Amino acid sequence: MLSSSSTTVNNLPLKKRLCFLLKLVCFVSSVLIFCEFLIYYVVIFQCRWPEVKGGAHMSKKETSASVLKAIILADTHLLGEIKGHWLDKLRREWQMERSFQTALWLLQPDIVFILGDVFDEGKWSLPQAWADDVRRFRKMFKCPVSTELVVIVGNHDIGFHYEMTTYKVNRFEKVFNFTSGKLITRKGINFVLVNSVAMEGDGCAVCRTSEAKLVALSHKLNCSQQKPNHSNKRCSDVEKLPASEPILLQHYPLYRKSDAECSGEDSAPLGEKNIPFKEKYDVLSQEASQKLLWWFHPRLILSGHTHSACEVLHAGKIPEISVPSFSWRNRNNPSFIMGSITPTDFSLQKCFLPYESRVFTIYCAAGALLVILILAHCQLLTPPFYFAQRLISKHKAV
Repeated sequence: MLSSSSTTVNNLPLKKRLCFLLKLVCFVSSVLIFCEFLIYYVVIFQCRWPEVKGGAHMSKKETSASVLKAIILADTHLLGEIKGHWLDKLRREWQMERSFQTALWLLQPDIVFILGDVFDEGKWSLPQAWADDVRRFRKMFKCPVSTELVVIVGNHDIGFHYEMTTYKVNRFEKVFNFTSGKLITRKGINFVLVNSVAMEGDGCAVCRTSEAKLVALSHKLNCSQQKPNHSNKRCSDVEKLPASEPILLQHYPLYRKSDAECSGEDSAPLGEKNIPFKEKYDVLSQEASQKLLWWFHPRLILSGHTHSACEVLHAGKIPEISVPSFSWRNRNNPSFIMGSITPTDFSLQKCFLPYESRVFTIYCAAGALLVILILAHCQLLTPPFYFAQRLISKHKAV
């Protein structure tokens, strides 16, 4: 009987240690689950689809039938084998995968557009590295059958103009079914896909082919928007498209001097806003920009490349939205655009992803609390708390 009591007393410290260890494991697991999984739901759940004009007067059935719900993001820059450190890859790609998959599950868009620079090293990656990058992309940005994914080419995918080759262009087109001058029409809305890297204007083989397709598509769209006229022979044999004014999707922004006029928390940092943009490198040339405006008379232009947000008006009436980067690697506060679009109108709303700095702060706070708990449990934390407790005990004794 005495032996049994002694064993029970000896087991008490062990049980306390195991209980404390279990509490620590639960605490650490909870922090990890929140920071690596739940936080994306908490943040993206707050985003709402914008309403287009007249949307409030439509029934739910009419709205779902006529409004196209589109998500637009840019500059994912999946790291390659040359410059990409494995830890950087793991962290950034997990962030983008969780952000994207959570947005799909919560928002259920009809279509997703990625505005170029899908890869960071597509401009120089060898076939095996390219295949590995494509495999990772397909895993991260996998879409359900109900959501269409459309990818536009960027300079990091095929190289700047001086690095661009037919082989790189064809390789990208084969994987993503992309061609410059391609028209995508959904719910009566026309989207024009542009290879802005090929808008150099120097007559290179890829540039000539790209511009020829854009000119031909421009002719079709312009004829489709004209009223029936039997005397217009130029449009008599042209395939008729929906009369909706098109939306341009491209990687490079149209020409602007700098980001000086851009505003918002995700616009360029103050130190970078007044730096002049270089034509054909930071933005399209003035000539190429004018061509696209003349050819298509778009009602909206969506672009990426700068990694920062900006909204400008061209010709005083055509809005262009520069979509910031989707990756923590390029900015602390990545985001994407939610668009509710009809053949005659559109409404855009920005949805921010979790800030990297906030996630880091949560980890730091949790780490500090964890250290305090361990020290307190081991009775190594003697300062104020225990000192005050002793003073109170002595006072009571007196």
